[in-house]
Amino acid sequence: MRTQGINHLALVCRDMAETQRFYTEVLDMPLVKTVALADGGQHFFFDCGGGSLLAFFWWPDVTEGAPGVASVEHFPSKPKTVVGSMNHVAFTVDEAQLEDYCARLEAAGVPVLPVVVNHDDSELGVAREPHAGVFVRSVYFTDPNGVMLEFAALTRPLGAPGDTRHAAATRVRGGAGDQERALAVNCD
Repeated sequence: MRTQGINHLALVCRDMAETQRFYTEVLDMPLVKTVALADGGQHFFFDCGGGSLLAFFWWPDVTEGAPGVASVEHFPSKPKTVVGSMNHVAFTVDEAQLEDYCARLEAAGVPVLPVVVNHDDSELGVAREPHAGVFVRSVYFTDPNGVMLEFAALTRPLGAPGDTRHAAATRVRGGAGDQERALAVNCD
């Protein structure tokens, strides 16, 4: 099987009108389809570019989110979410636009990490300044529902030698408690 990309990612929102305003007015994503669900809910689709859609469900009786469980509690200090949850959504943007987009988000009152993050393969995984080892530059922010979003600009194509050098980890159950260990496979 060979997929052709992401068709849509479907999330749940607390208020469809608020969500529609954020995605259409702040992020300039056109609303391209609305669905009234038989159970009283709604399902709206936004064009996030590149032939991909971001969709939201809304139901009048949905349970509120649980930051730190189903969504990121605070980035970068508390970035973990539970198994089966969605951690964040990253949208591809031009690198030259990152600082402008960060400023526009701040001006719109959007909770945003007020720096462009330079991801690299160093021990910390980030660098203060762009350099030849930076593979993606990012701006992180949250939507009105607490969903962590990212504007991401790859600085080079991924898949080069060394890009998949880490062994996959697995959870070992039993004994005095769960332990994490790396599988003895190398993906490179």
